This record gives sequence, C-alpha cells and structure tokens, in this order.
Amino acid sequence: MQSQFGFILLFFIAAILLVLTVLNIARLLRPNRPNVEKNATYESGEEAIGSSQVAFNIKFYVIAVIFLLFEVEILMLFPWAVVFSDKKMIETTNGSWLIYTGIEMLIFVVLLVLGLAYVWKKGHLDWIQPKTREKITPWPVNREAYETINEKYS
Repeated sequence: MQSQFGFILLFFIAAILLVLTVLNIARLLRPNRPNVEKNATYESGEEAIGSSQVAFNIKFYVIAVIFLLFEVEILMLFPWAVVFSDKKMIETTNGSWLIYTGIEMLIFVVLLVLGLAYVWKKGHLDWIQPKTREKITPWPVNREAYETINEKYS
C-alpha cells in the first residue's frame, strides 16, 4: 500500500515524463532551417547596436523590490479576508482565535506601513530626484570663458 507521498511522487514523475514526451514530439515535427537572419538579435524590429551589457539605474531594482513587497502583502491579506468573510464559521467557533489572528494581521500590516513610510521618507518612491550639481571644468581655465562657451553651444 502506497502512502500519500507515493502518489505525489508518481504524479511528479508522470508530469515530467509528459512534458519531455511532448517536447520531443514537437522537436521531431518542427521544421529546422536556421539562417543568419533568424539567429540575429531582435529588439523591437531594430538592429542591435553596441553591447547589451548596459548599466541600469538602481531605481529600477528598488521599485521592483517595493512592488514585490506589496504583492506579498496582498497575497497574505487575501486568504485572511476570505476566512473572515465567512460569518457562519465565525459564529460557530470560539472567539479567542479571532483576537489572536486579528492582532497577528494588525502587526503584519503595521510592519508593512512602517516599511512604506521608510521607503517614502528615503525618497525611493520619487522617480526623479532633483539634484543640483556644480559644473566642474575638466582642466584649469578661466571660469567665465568656460561658462560662455557652455551657454553658446548648449
């Protein structure tokens, strides 16, 4: 007699075998005619210019992490809200677990609000941060002459 874990293992093995079988059948049936144009890098219909290894602004990663933080919040709050929307279950059970889970969820939401306040205070939610920088001359020249040339050609 197999345990429940045996059925799960058999299910995973069958799923892997099914995927491998379908991929092999597709590989046998598809046409294979490679050429230079098919193997070229394609980016929105434009020819690739230069290297694809470009330094990105760290803001993209910060915004992505903040987005993931609040996605996790929604993933945690949704099942909690579904359980608490069932009035029959709340009426038939002891109220002590309601207090415990309510406090637990309140702590969770407060921590997320504190995280949002921290990120907001640090200015990570502002896409463009205003920074004033003094123009630095690349070599020692007359400052007024340098500014005049910059204004003329900018």
